Amino acid sequence: MVEELEKYLDELFPDPRCELNYNKDYELLIAVVLSAQTTDKRVNSVTSILFDKYPNLEALSKADINDIMEIIKPIGTFHKKAVFVKEIANILLNEYDGKVPNDRASLEKMPGVGRKTANVVLSNLFDVPAIAVDTHVARVSKRLNLARKNDDVAKIEKKLMKKFAKENWSKRHHQLVLFGRYHCKAASPNCANCKLKDICKAKK
Repeated sequence: MVEELEKYLDELFPDPRCELNYNKDYELLIAVVLSAQTTDKRVNSVTSILFDKYPNLEALSKADINDIMEIIKPIGTFHKKAVFVKEIANILLNEYDGKVPNDRASLEKMPGVGRKTANVVLSNLFDVPAIAVDTHVARVSKRLNLARKNDDVAKIEKKLMKKFAKENWSKRHHQLVLFGRYHCKAASPNCANCKLKDICKAKK
């Protein structure tokens, strides 16, 4: 079943990429933090304004918190996320010479950064094999019997790491995200045209 899934994912998304826009390492970190409980498309719409107005970490660290809130307001939970943006900018400047650390423990100490965010950052910036489990990955995993209904994200991550070859973890993560985002959607999944419908719980 896993081979069938991998073949289909490769067919649909032969060269998967993170859909968050960024030009600098810290921009990806901040974008992933902002992406919690919202869409990448919405995050891209606010970060294009935020990073244009505050083009470096120094500017972000000194930005008026109310202005950051106003810019990122469309993504929701903007009060705490604005605080995260400023705090992350200050931490990177003061503790890491303005560079995002290639170190999970250091990343997860930062405000708003959990395991999923750290996985995305490590995978995309440093090519560290990782599987980040977001809502899309969790949903697809449960529907395709890669995980159980009541599994939490940590358990799902461990199961996916066992099912896929380590060198493909990052690729499979992106593919599962895109598959969940555009095909195996929460509402109105495109089951009719899916080659995996025979093994899918949602279809049954």
